[in-house]
Amino acid sequence: MINETDIEHLKRCIEIAHSALEAGDEPFGSILVSASGEVLAEDSNHVGGGDHTQHPEFALARWAAQNMSLEERNQATVYTSGEHCPMCAAAHGWVQLGRIVYASSSQQLSQWLSDMGVTASPVRNLSIQEVIHDAVVDGPVPDLAEQVWELHRQFHGKRQP
Repeated sequence: MINETDIEHLKRCIEIAHSALEAGDEPFGSILVSASGEVLAEDSNHVGGGDHTQHPEFALARWAAQNMSLEERNQATVYTSGEHCPMCAAAHGWVQLGRIVYASSSQQLSQWLSDMGVTASPVRNLSIQEVIHDAVVDGPVPDLAEQVWELHRQFHGKRQP
């Protein structure tokens, strides 16, 4: 269940996504939060240079593996503007991070991009639960998903359908 603290962290993810958009990159933002509520790391998409593996969720998983104990990772939460893609979900699962909370789903993103005529991703659209066993996942959040939609609309330079 999503609470007010979750909403505040998701709003920060959207701010990070907006910064990525302003930098000319795809609008995705994520943060890693400890069990005590401390924001440990933040990142945005860095795929503008051509390396489409430079997703924030993947970077946070690697950071967690290098800087946190297994117990700390299990109790941490990853907040993100958009649901993890299969690559990022797998990274999350391999390093055994805890809960995932997202503002917009991969299904929503897929539909938005289709509606805008954007070429489909070469990677299959799977939910996090299809990639990670027993994942604790909350999202989407309709009001925040609308904000994420607007960022993608701006990035792709299309009008809302």
